[in-house]
Amino acid sequence: MFEILLIFLIGIIPCLVSLWIIHKFAPRTTERLNSVRLIVNYRQRTAISNQPEQQYIEGVGYIIGDLTCKFNARSSQVRCAVNPLGPCKGCRDYQSMDIE
Repeated sequence: MFEILLIFLIGIIPCLVSLWIIHKFAPRTTERLNSVRLIVNYRQRTAISNQPEQQYIEGVGYIIGDLTCKFNARSSQVRCAVNPLGPCKGCRDYQSMDIE
């Protein structure tokens, strides 16, 4: 009986240590994640506001690039697959979208 109890305790010790570590570091981890979120949101807003070819579309948000181009990614991060950094003006790969 003692051997079974000893095996059970040895098996449960790693779980208990893991739960203790999670409990101890959870507030610090949450604080770090919140600060990273704030930094990322600030950088995205400043990056988007510096884009000369940005447009706001209701329900979608900010889109950069020429929306009439077939290759436009319709994203606030990337203009298109062919010329992701832009600019769209004078792009040699521009193709107008065929609206059917």
